[in-house]
Amino acid sequence: MKDDINKLLNGKCRVVSKKEDALNLSQVEQLRDLTPDWQFCANDNVLSRVFHFDSYAETIIFVNSIAKIAEVQDHHPELLVTYKRCKICYKTHTVNGITMNDFICAAQIDALHK
Repeated sequence: MKDDINKLLNGKCRVVSKKEDALNLSQVEQLRDLTPDWQFCANDNVLSRVFHFDSYAETIIFVNSIAKIAEVQDHHPELLVTYKRCKICYKTHTVNGITMNDFICAAQIDALHK
């Protein structure tokens, strides 16, 4: 399992073609074992997590760190930022579902927040 999480932490997102399939529910659940704080909504095909902070400044620092990951990986989440909270939603729009790219970014964001 440690090798699996290291693959995500050291992973690089790739371009996903429209001809590819999103991960199936079984694959998503296996990867969620590595990122247990993230929720999967099958109706919306979205992987999400909410982070809480002590101040707005801490929230914005975190958001800027997410932006760096998104730029390096060229895989950008939807963010809902409020005073002491940030909700992150990932979905690979090309396949209208979840791909390895979403889990790579989720694991890297989790590493920021530990």
